[in-house]
Amino acid sequence: MIKSKDFSEFLASRRTTRSFKSDPVDASIINELIEDGLTAPSWSNTRPFMVAVASGDVRDRISQDMLERWSVGSGMTSGSLKDKIKFFLTPKAWPLSDYPIMKPYPKSLQPRARRVGKELYGLLGVARGDKKARDAQWAKNYEFFNAPVELFVFIHKGLSVFAANDAGLFAENLMLSAHAKGLGACAQGAVAIWPKAVHREFNIPKGYKLVYGIAIGYPDDAEVNTFKANRIAAEEITVSKK
Repeated sequence: MIKSKDFSEFLASRRTTRSFKSDPVDASIINELIEDGLTAPSWSNTRPFMVAVASGDVRDRISQDMLERWSVGSGMTSGSLKDKIKFFLTPKAWPLSDYPIMKPYPKSLQPRARRVGKELYGLLGVARGDKKARDAQWAKNYEFFNAPVELFVFIHKGLSVFAANDAGLFAENLMLSAHAKGLGACAQGAVAIWPKAVHREFNIPKGYKLVYGIAIGYPDDAEVNTFKANRIAAEEITVSKK
């Protein structure tokens, strides 16, 4: 039996990996991760999610597709007037995600998001006003941070928020399994902006919508992998009595 203290320390030791070695991950290991993910609880045991596993040439094609879209899309926020016009004339670059992930965060949650952004980019040496450097760092999302495997997680629209909840439970178990096996993982909302890039490579069943991706691979020794995001205290999410 795992000791409670050891388990808590293991959970706390998991961190997001943002730079991977190019070493391949065997398909049998990816299958083990998915099987471990499936040990999570699910709404009436429906498992209302599906996973597309991208590796090799498929992974590379999706990455290239998304990078091309990003090269045009980034011009909308940080480019010249010419770049903005090019964006409007290039429908392929429009962020047509299955869910509205481009919406601003609620005001009460913005301080947490700003803090992690400030601390991460500070570690990377990217100044707040340096849009070019920020865009270059963001583009690494579409290189999947060099991870050899990218998982794309879809949920069934018929169960709405409950499907998203189940997919989150599945993904957490999967990422903890990766951590236990010496692998790194990075959950990526950024790749959900262009679901068509994924649909071109996989036969996604009708009714399933893309919610996020998960980069999987072996962490390298890049400084970014030393980053430790702030973890709030339990009291901050515990509701008090009236």
